[in-house]
Amino acid sequence: MNAAPEPPTPLAQWLHAQSQVGQSVARIDTPALVVDLDAMERNLAHMAAYARAHKLRLRPHAKMHKSAELARLQMAHGAVGVCVQKTDEAIALALAGVTDITITNQVIAQAKLERLARAVRELPTRFGIAVDNAVGVTRLVEALTAARVDGEARIDVLVEIDVGQGRCGVPPGEAAVDLVRLIAQHPVLRFGGLQAYHGGAQHRRDPAERARAIAEAAWGAALTRERLLAAGFEVPLITGAGTGTFTLETASRVWGELQVGSYLFMDADYARNEAAPLAPLFEHALFLKTQVMSRGPQHAVCDAGHKSHAIDSGMPMVWSPPGLVFANGGDEHGVLRAAHAGHPLPSLGDTVWLVPGHCDPTVNLHDVLLGVRGGLVEGTVERVIRVDARGAVR
Repeated sequence: MNAAPEPPTPLAQWLHAQSQVGQSVARIDTPALVVDLDAMERNLAHMAAYARAHKLRLRPHAKMHKSAELARLQMAHGAVGVCVQKTDEAIALALAGVTDITITNQVIAQAKLERLARAVRELPTRFGIAVDNAVGVTRLVEALTAARVDGEARIDVLVEIDVGQGRCGVPPGEAAVDLVRLIAQHPVLRFGGLQAYHGGAQHRRDPAERARAIAEAAWGAALTRERLLAAGFEVPLITGAGTGTFTLETASRVWGELQVGSYLFMDADYARNEAAPLAPLFEHALFLKTQVMSRGPQHAVCDAGHKSHAIDSGMPMVWSPPGLVFANGGDEHGVLRAAHAGHPLPSLGDTVWLVPGHCDPTVNLHDVLLGVRGGLVEGTVERVIRVDARGAVR
């Protein structure tokens, strides 16, 4: 009696993905997350050129792609490093060779800080971290001390100010001065500047609304810098910005570093923004390849449910064939309908290309990205990109 087949392991899935290198796009099994390498590289070049032209540091958000290979590619094109939101994202990328990583988030849990402290001691990566309270500073120092991290200024500490997001961060002004005084008491820490990111402004559709939000954010960041200077503290850097607003942060002359992330792939939600004046034009580079598996009189069903794409920012956009809209069909299925009466539906077995609604959590659902050269119609799989920090949610 033959043994039952083994379920696919991550290694088996990796080997299967590698077996597709050199194959045509048509041979990619579905559902699969595909990167159009030509479009991605144009996006990469546009942002790098923008940062150079405006003499700004570029620190892309690697929480978007979670890939050490792509982080290194961004740094090879001029980025000073990358940023992430989670401790384990930082450690996963550092272990895979990324040499400059900032955690732009609060870390309070002792276990997380202990893991970070060991990484600071053992890895050549330069780490930074955001704080917005004295407990976070004290526990960070305790973890570094317990890990016997020696030498001065081993980790950069950014004081986060709330510039409008209404999430983390101290209010602009004096509260930041108190935290910087505490940081200055510990030689193992180095005050790296201010974290000033307004995530809520990124997807305001109207450019004028985004401009008003960033004008208020700039006021708060500048006020905080003035209070720190008056207290005798230099402010090495103000960092923040995102793909939806970075031209506004640039124009303010308050920020010195851009933490853009989604520009590299661009998702359907960013495509819904009205473009800001003078902003570079970025292309969609992240696609979900799916296949029609069932047909009804008024709809078709593809094999990409929300196990393969995130729906927190809305449904995916149908890229090809045109004239279709996507509706949620559950975990395993997507429902495709004609956008206009009389438009033909795809046939059984047809390929449908989707642009995910939100790239960050979509990438987190996949072990690998398939990098395609030559387009989605006639291209070939050039390489497999590992999602090194997949599931690094702690």
